[in-house]
Amino acid sequence: MQRREPYNQLWLILLFVSIVLVILWIYQQKHMTSSRSSNTSASSAADRNQTNTDTASSATDQNRTDTDTASSRNAFDRYLTIEDPLRFRGTEESGIAESYQRVCYPSPAEKKEAKDTQTNGYYIVRPGDTLSKIAWIFHIDMKTIMLLNHIEKKDALRAGQKLLLPLSEEMIEAFLSGAYEVKEGDTLLGIAKRFGIDPKLFAKENNIVNSADIYPGRVMILPFAHLKPVSRKKRTKKRYPKFIKRFGKHALRVTATAYTSHCGQTDSTPFLAAWNNRLRPGMKAIAVSRDLIWKYGLKNGTKVRISGLPGIYRVRDKMNKRYRRRIDIYMGLNRKKALRWGRRSVVIYW
Repeated sequence: MQRREPYNQLWLILLFVSIVLVILWIYQQKHMTSSRSSNTSASSAADRNQTNTDTASSATDQNRTDTDTASSRNAFDRYLTIEDPLRFRGTEESGIAESYQRVCYPSPAEKKEAKDTQTNGYYIVRPGDTLSKIAWIFHIDMKTIMLLNHIEKKDALRAGQKLLLPLSEEMIEAFLSGAYEVKEGDTLLGIAKRFGIDPKLFAKENNIVNSADIYPGRVMILPFAHLKPVSRKKRTKKRYPKFIKRFGKHALRVTATAYTSHCGQTDSTPFLAAWNNRLRPGMKAIAVSRDLIWKYGLKNGTKVRISGLPGIYRVRDKMNKRYRRRIDIYMGLNRKKALRWGRRSVVIYW
């Protein structure tokens, strides 16, 4: 029993030490947690203080800006505000005086405008009008129209455009309608000279025999060339020269091409044609499509005259089955001549 006592005491000491260590560890953990929470609260408080400080400074700056703006406005209002004097507003008496002066004494600009209205007039461009046509209708120089309207000859006119002319509105209307109402003091020669027409033609058109036929209020007809109806020529059939028309009894319009005696344009025997005919350069021969043979009778050896070409040609060859109403003119060995001929529409007679 005495030997076991030291071991028991040792276990008691170890147990006590372990309990003390656990207590110290718990205390340390609590201390660290409290310090962290205190630090967090301190930092958040500092942030709130900084935010409040910034808000206060921005409000102070805004107040300073408003104060400066108000002071500047007061300064401008103080030194630059102009009160409208009486002469700007005018009075009833001054308005009456100005209107009286405007009526009794027109300004130079108003005088010029009134003069232009009496001597010049406007013409509204119609579809198809040109400067030369307008100058011809109104018997005036084209350069005058260009100078008055500040345009050039190459400028295009559009329908609805207004052109200033050196004529009054009354004369422009007379030129367009071909009618003129006689005024007091008008004479036959005066009206004819004013509108640029022949006095005899003017008298004949209006059945004027003596001066008594011209009286104020009468509407006279102005025989302008642009108002006369244009006579359309009747279409006539195209007549061919007599020496061609007299040849043969038949005529037919066909498509004409040209070919030569080269292997690229014919078969392996370029100088041997249909019906066993021999071709040689300089010969006036043609090949015809097969419908011309059985439908129109252009058989081997038929004499044919071609419009636009001199001489008489003979049918010596026939073309491929796929061609219709077509002839091929033989050009010998002259390939350039055949290329220049190309494809044309001609009339043949046989």
